[in-house]
Amino acid sequence: MKFMKLGSKPDSFQTDGKNVRYVATELASDVVISVGDVKFYLHKFPLLAKSARLQKLVGTVDEGNVDEVDIHDIPGGPTAFEICAKFCYGMSVTLNAYNVVATRCAAEYLEMHESVEKGNLAYKIDVFLSSSIFRSWKDSILVLQSTKSLLPLFEELKLVSRCIESIASKASVDVSDVDWSYTYNRKKLQEENGNDTNHNGVRSRLVPQDWWVEDLCELGMDLYKRVLVNIKNKGIISDEVIGEALKAYAQRRLPGFSKDMIKGGDIQKICSIVEMIVWLLPTERGSVSCNFLLKLLKAAIWVDSGEMVKDELTSRIGQQLEEASVHDLLIRNRTGDSTTYDVGIIKRILDEFKMQDQNGGAQVEGGHEIQEARKPGILSEASKLMVAKLIDGYLAEISKDPNLSLSAFIDLAEMVSTYPRPSHDGLYRAIDMYLKEHPKISKSERKKICRLMDCKKLSADACMHAVQNERLPLRIVVQVLFFEQSRAAASSGCSTPDLPKAMRDLNSGSHGSSRTATTNTDEDWDAVATAEELRALKGEIAAMRLGNGIARSNSSNGKSNADKAVISKMKGLLMSKRMFSKLWLSKGKQQGENSGSDSSESVGLVTIEEAKSTPSRKGKHLVS
Repeated sequence: MKFMKLGSKPDSFQTDGKNVRYVATELASDVVISVGDVKFYLHKFPLLAKSARLQKLVGTVDEGNVDEVDIHDIPGGPTAFEICAKFCYGMSVTLNAYNVVATRCAAEYLEMHESVEKGNLAYKIDVFLSSSIFRSWKDSILVLQSTKSLLPLFEELKLVSRCIESIASKASVDVSDVDWSYTYNRKKLQEENGNDTNHNGVRSRLVPQDWWVEDLCELGMDLYKRVLVNIKNKGIISDEVIGEALKAYAQRRLPGFSKDMIKGGDIQKICSIVEMIVWLLPTERGSVSCNFLLKLLKAAIWVDSGEMVKDELTSRIGQQLEEASVHDLLIRNRTGDSTTYDVGIIKRILDEFKMQDQNGGAQVEGGHEIQEARKPGILSEASKLMVAKLIDGYLAEISKDPNLSLSAFIDLAEMVSTYPRPSHDGLYRAIDMYLKEHPKISKSERKKICRLMDCKKLSADACMHAVQNERLPLRIVVQVLFFEQSRAAASSGCSTPDLPKAMRDLNSGSHGSSRTATTNTDEDWDAVATAEELRALKGEIAAMRLGNGIARSNSSNGKSNADKAVISKMKGLLMSKRMFSKLWLSKGKQQGENSGSDSSESVGLVTIEEAKSTPSRKGKHLVS
């Protein structure tokens, strides 16, 4: 730290109690200066020789009388005045970054200028600031930090702007010219741990581009904003480093920010800090992480910032949504809302993401609109895939909320339904989680949510889980079993039968079928499969995988009577007149032409005679 010593006489100021200061001398004091609740018993001659203001305040009185002067409004209070008084007496005083601002303002208040006496205090302090303080990085920050209560006068002296310019210039220099020492809790480089190689006893040190960001976090909001704007206007520091500076400031000044939970503090102050950070965000896409933007959005919602702030953040997040994680998107609603998480804000973010394929955009900085060129269709397939997987994971998490409505789940899922996904495992997990946490939803609602999923895109592991899942409608279980059989046949090189029309109808029903029939059989398809039905279906598929009638017969002989009953029931359902009448007509014609065709062994197909005598789930006999 830089310092300056003034005066050569020993310090003879004495204290009498807490509120009295006097000079130990044989001469009696002839003036009393009151500064706040402290009284200084001093002498007119040394004071009036250097202070024009005291010359005006101390009247000419008869010798022997003591004048009393009240200067309660002097900047810096009793401490700053004492330094000025000691300078007037020629006593030794030391100025440094901690007291120089208050002393300079007090000297200005007392009018200790060159016009009163050459080499006066104001002039000496100005020289010290220019030659020492403003040339030191740390001292400049300490000085600027100490100006908070003295800003009006210090601003008039143009010392604040000079200090800010000094800091901004030093932050913008090439890192090769920086003599840097670590501050606060930054991790030390390897060479500081003794792992470096010394060259001729000289320790080499790499200076990071953001070496200055944590030092500035000590500044108050207004001064920090002015410094950072000055740095940005110089155009030397990259947007990524500016983003790191804002992130460091948020973590230092917003309690609980790093843990996604703002805790306590002055809400109005926190709101102002959030708005300032958003205002200072670099315009370049990707200059700050999506994680940081979402943390800011959570803070903005918690302190109820204005809609402009939220809109700006949602727009920026939408432009780089593929970088987010599921945890990032879990934005809690404010107290009093029925649902745990704010699904509406995620829909707005997703809208912003999708808009990149539709139109251009404009961003505003400092009141000037800057057009940002965007071409239609700029979203890559990889970005769409990442966002689709992200939303699947998000749906799985929010499905645990018992108050989440089915419409909110479906609306969000449909927003990414057109994005290509090689696998629907994530969506299946989300649907299963919703069904688990909302067991009382109706058959039609269960059918509606399952329409979102394409069974053909489930992995083998997901199929294995689905065929044992008692929460799924029977319709979905049968589809999964069929596609699992088709996949197994294809992988083994066997011929795979074409998808029967009944299955095609079943499949289209899971993706928005408009059929309005309300037969008992249709209701059965939409009902939840029982454990016995699931076991029977799996047994039938296992038997069919053997690929011949003998194996199937042996498999049937090994079943218990209970399993046979369930299988018979399922066959009757699968052979309903409504769903398979056309299939049997075409099958009868084909059997005469090609009785050895593999198509006679499609999933769920049985003989007409079996269908006639097999009861449905409702106990009715169906005749084809």
